[in-house]
Amino acid sequence: MIKFIFTFITTATFLITLWMIFWWMPIDISQGPVAKTVFIHVPLAWCSMLAIIAVAVSSIIYLLKKNLFWDHVAHATAEIGLIFGIIALVSGIIWAKPIWGVWWTGEAKLTTTLILILIYVAYILFRSLYKNSLQMKKIAAIIAVIGAIDSPIIYFAANLWQEAHPVTVIGPLADEASSFGADYGITLLVSVIAFTLLFLLLTNIRYKTIKLENNLKEKLS
Repeated sequence: MIKFIFTFITTATFLITLWMIFWWMPIDISQGPVAKTVFIHVPLAWCSMLAIIAVAVSSIIYLLKKNLFWDHVAHATAEIGLIFGIIALVSGIIWAKPIWGVWWTGEAKLTTTLILILIYVAYILFRSLYKNSLQMKKIAAIIAVIGAIDSPIIYFAANLWQEAHPVTVIGPLADEASSFGADYGITLLVSVIAFTLLFLLLTNIRYKTIKLENNLKEKLS
């Protein structure tokens, strides 16, 4: 019942988000329709950045308590975080092409996001190569912690290096000159909530499949 309610809320929030993005929000005068990519790109990036922190925390808790729940949570979160991170990077590149004139500039925000994706890949590949090993999980936890360090660097990158990417428009670094208007702010907030709910839903589904896979392996072994 709880899962059904959560799925319903997620679906409803997503439908509201789509309506706000494509019908309620006016087309940006300077950038055109492509500017609406921000309402997809930012929430995806937000989820992928928080996810790697959750992976690091869950991995450390597992090493301290040896409770498989936390190991499964770390594994599931990493896989969904990787998917969100890849889509965030691709959507950012699509957004950049008509604005900057190139698909890739190598500027700080894009590069640090790419590093985060590679960290996700390293974490998942390392787990798949060395299964059921405590030593493996210790090294995987270290990889996740490195990713967690990269996460705030991604957030601060545009302000620290001030390259092609726009400076921060939301959060503690945003100033009045760079902040969105009320309609943009509301739409972005709803979009972030929708994608966060989706992330939690997908992570929960993946967690359950990982748990089932491990239970089947134990029975067959």
